[in-house]
Amino acid sequence: MRLGAFAIYPINDGDIHLDGGAVFGIVPRVLWEKVYSPDSKNRIRLSLHCPLIVTGNYKILIDTGVGTKHNEKFRQMYGIEKKSRLLESLNHFGYRPEDIDLVINTHLHFDHAGGNTTVKERGKIVPTFPKARYFVQKGEMDAALNSNERTRASYLAEDFLPLDDHKLLSVVHEDIIEVDKGVSLIKMGGHTRHHQCVKIESEGHVAFFLGDFIPTVAHLQYPYIAGYDLFPLETLENKKKVLQQAFVERWLLIFQHDPKVHMGYLKKAEGRFGIEEVKI
Repeated sequence: MRLGAFAIYPINDGDIHLDGGAVFGIVPRVLWEKVYSPDSKNRIRLSLHCPLIVTGNYKILIDTGVGTKHNEKFRQMYGIEKKSRLLESLNHFGYRPEDIDLVINTHLHFDHAGGNTTVKERGKIVPTFPKARYFVQKGEMDAALNSNERTRASYLAEDFLPLDDHKLLSVVHEDIIEVDKGVSLIKMGGHTRHHQCVKIESEGHVAFFLGDFIPTVAHLQYPYIAGYDLFPLETLENKKKVLQQAFVERWLLIFQHDPKVHMGYLKKAEGRFGIEEVKI
């Protein structure tokens, strides 16, 4: 679709299945299962949307999905389904890995940064996008390198260390930084302390990529905060601010994990936010 002078392509890396209780935190199953039906293992399907933004200067990929480096046990554990792989999805729109100029990692959890790297001959792990600069918040990198018992399973070193080895990593120190005219990274703590969202502005139009800050449409409601969020009260406060601004200024919200709705505009009924879906 077009956003002013920019183009947004719906790149996808398939689906992952995660525990519904963990995805919806304190919200009872009797509420969330009406919208997201769990499987026999209490997991719900989540999409891995990784939009490609094409500006006049750069081709910018936001997150890279779960990737293809994992063994069968890992794939079974997380119910990874590859109806569409990241590179196949890019190729569908006529783009190759060498065409990507910038990769933005909202954070470094394996379902967002797994496609950063790929396995080549003799098992060597190399950057998937060899000409791209990969952007990540410094605090997020520090958290990934110094994980604890709660966070360790979410970070896989092979997703990000090879980027530094190939000198492709750009570490962001600022809370807000523009990586191209009209494309800004905005630190939005809650899921992790240094998670970042992406604001896209062109010719008076604004889109906002939510990442794991608000992963699905259901999470638009204030109490719906994932159990994975390390700082849920930060999520809550940031959600109140961002959604009010997005509603007043009519931002196009882009969801990363919703299996049904890719993007849309906020609407309000009886004091609750809903979504006016925009289909590509």
